[in-house]
Amino acid sequence: MFASSLSFLHSSTSLSSSSLLLNKPHSSNSWPNPKSSSCFVVEAKASTRREDRTARHIRIRKKVEGTPERPRLSVFRSNKHLSVQVIDDTNMHTLASASTLQKTIFEEFNYTSGPTIEVAKRVGEIIAKSCLEKGIKKVAFDRGGYPYHGRVQALADAAREHGLEF
Repeated sequence: MFASSLSFLHSSTSLSSSSLLLNKPHSSNSWPNPKSSSCFVVEAKASTRREDRTARHIRIRKKVEGTPERPRLSVFRSNKHLSVQVIDDTNMHTLASASTLQKTIFEEFNYTSGPTIEVAKRVGEIIAKSCLEKGIKKVAFDRGGYPYHGRVQALADAAREHGLEF
């Protein structure tokens, strides 16, 4: 009972909750002193932006699954490139893909600082045409943990405009 009421305290010492229960409360070393300055430890953020995005992507992947009838349109965005894949998760097979690394897109746009919204629209158009050629009309959109804003939104809108149904 006593240890659970003090569970909000974070001690800088390495005392576990089980060892606190075994120690006597009246001993001087068993309980952290809340008035001392070393009792509360301020820690830096443990996760990076990439780890946060990966966690969001895992949460999205629990809900979005690609089937042969409705494959998953997965987006990957980096500072320099943008890539899209249409994936059938049941067979673990990539049905179509488009990327700024492909020569047709890379030579069409001369960008040095990374893909812009115009480049994302072109990638969305190319992936939509590629899917329609292969008979894919409906897809499940997987934003990859990125916010649905900017390049990701432009890619999705362009794919919708050119015939894909989300």
